[in-house]
Amino acid sequence: MKQVALKPLYHREKEWIGIYFKNDTALNIATKNAGATWSQTNRCWYIPLNKEAFAKIQSALKENAKLETDELRKYLEKRKAGTDSSLIIPAKKVLTLHKVKSNGNGRLTYISAVNKHVLPAMKQRLKLKAFSPSTIRTYLNEMSQLLSAIKDIPADELTPELLKRYLVYCYEKLGLKENTLHSRINAMKFYYEQVLGREKFFWDIPRPKKQLILPKVLGEKEIAALFNALENKKHKAILFTAYSAGLRVSETVALKLNNIDSDRMQLFIENAKGKKDRYVTLSPVLLDVLRSYIREMEPRPVKYLFEGEKPGQSYPARTAQKVFQRAKEKAGISKTVSFHSLRHSFATHLLEKGIDIRYIKEILGHFRITTTERYLHVAKEKLISIKSPLDDIWEKGKINW
Repeated sequence: MKQVALKPLYHREKEWIGIYFKNDTALNIATKNAGATWSQTNRCWYIPLNKEAFAKIQSALKENAKLETDELRKYLEKRKAGTDSSLIIPAKKVLTLHKVKSNGNGRLTYISAVNKHVLPAMKQRLKLKAFSPSTIRTYLNEMSQLLSAIKDIPADELTPELLKRYLVYCYEKLGLKENTLHSRINAMKFYYEQVLGREKFFWDIPRPKKQLILPKVLGEKEIAALFNALENKKHKAILFTAYSAGLRVSETVALKLNNIDSDRMQLFIENAKGKKDRYVTLSPVLLDVLRSYIREMEPRPVKYLFEGEKPGQSYPARTAQKVFQRAKEKAGISKTVSFHSLRHSFATHLLEKGIDIRYIKEILGHFRITTTERYLHVAKEKLISIKSPLDDIWEKGKINW
């Protein structure tokens, strides 16, 4: 009989029951029919944390699986005994200075009451400074790792020397990579300097040197094979759009119909990463593709260029990423690439065609090329004259629409 574990889960700032089991078609169908929702982030199904939802999932699975509920029961007992559930936080790992216990994404752990003010104060400050929801989640999660590790030690009283020891512990004992350490330092720095107002609190804490990771790039033949692997016009148009202008997946799905300026042959990228607006070239090929896609689409988009199941709502970024992965597999591309590789490929192909790197910087919306070229600017009128690499591949007859 299959094993199914029901465990406490923290997801989207709410408590749920997480449903964990090895991939099984019958169990997936039964779980979905019982009203559960799949979480790609936590790699599990989940239902509301209440008696009705529990009874429903128990009834749906009891004949085909053995339910393990010990962890859920213990959590509910602690909460009933008076433990403040507002102190429960998501954590990838529960850390102590003596051992590491893997807990999995979204699992719940506790923060000492002496530090229960830290995350709410930090979250409030992050929102007041208009940080993005993604950055807020990252900072709160990274800070929670520190709070979990120090247990009953007041976080507000930690000195730079103690924080250095903690970071060494993260590097040597936990094996955290350089990028994760940078993220954790940034979160801690924000709390001590922005929330507590400690001036230059982190000035003497060295940062680990980041590993230089070269972007994964697809060649023109691979780009053509990727596009030709898709038959769905909407899916094809999404990938065309991302590659033609070097867009991030978030920028692609956020494009609105009124962001397309066919008179000036520009796409307006609104409120992109770093809260920056920018204009990019609208490829003539892409314009024809989008016109064809909109004519054939039923129902037609009403607000966003690419909409989800409900009219007026943008296409989910995760679904767009899945479209890319399916196209990659169908095209037989073995490289470890993602949707973002379309952006890398766009930039690389422009460089190979002799386009000045300063123009590419503006098109991509980067803050800087290098530390010595951080404030380069070019005239916007020159950007719209740059030919998209999509046009070149199309003219060579390598792509089908």
